[in-house]
Amino acid sequence: MLLAVDIGNTHMVLGLFEDKTLVCDWRMPTNRGATSDELAAALYGLFQLKNRRLAEVGAVIIGSVVPPLESVWSNLAGKYLHCEPLLVTGGKIDTGITIVTDHPAEVGADRIINSVAAYSRYRQELIIVDFGTAITLDCVSARGEYLGGAIAPGLGISFDALISQTAKLPRIDFRSPPGPPIGTNTETALKSGLLYGFGGLVEGLISRIARQFLPAVPKVIATGGMAGIIAPLAPSIEAVEPMLTLEGLQIIHARNS
Repeated sequence: MLLAVDIGNTHMVLGLFEDKTLVCDWRMPTNRGATSDELAAALYGLFQLKNRRLAEVGAVIIGSVVPPLESVWSNLAGKYLHCEPLLVTGGKIDTGITIVTDHPAEVGADRIINSVAAYSRYRQELIIVDFGTAITLDCVSARGEYLGGAIAPGLGISFDALISQTAKLPRIDFRSPPGPPIGTNTETALKSGLLYGFGGLVEGLISRIARQFLPAVPKVIATGGMAGIIAPLAPSIEAVEPMLTLEGLQIIHARNS
């Protein structure tokens, strides 16, 4: 089986594939100071919860935007899984996507991985919105070229910045749909501003970006932890694909096996 490891700034998402089928997935916080032994112990526990064994893993692929953890996971793969991992790094492996930006090596692995998965599924012009620590909008041409996109602050870090600079605003749970836009107390006003505000931000960016595709009309899809909450507030988003990054890792591994 293939273990796909998506290392983000806030969370790591792991997926276990049997051929092309995702049979298990897990999410855990990103700890930049973790050792390979600590991560192996956590991985062992996660596998146990799903009645799986580490010995079932025959291959590992890693996509990361946190460089220090790439070597940690590589050490884990060699020491505990007895395999050499495939690292998704700019320009060094076959992704099937041509990067036509000014500086291809600067494009984050997650953005390429998402583009690979989305283009493999839809085979047309695409705008891919990823709601992570940052909100990224990535654009793919009908020929499978990665064109570039936009990067905006994510909802979580924006809220953290607001709370750290205001004395009386409380920390709230914004991982549920908002009520009416006019909040009638501090909590509902905050939730309205955050969720409707970021929905409007994303919708505005999609509209501007889509005009560059004319006369083509790109398909707009979303992924990432907050996609299910924000997508209904950005009407241009046509589909939410929560496992897009893991699917992209599986596709890239298959191309390079």
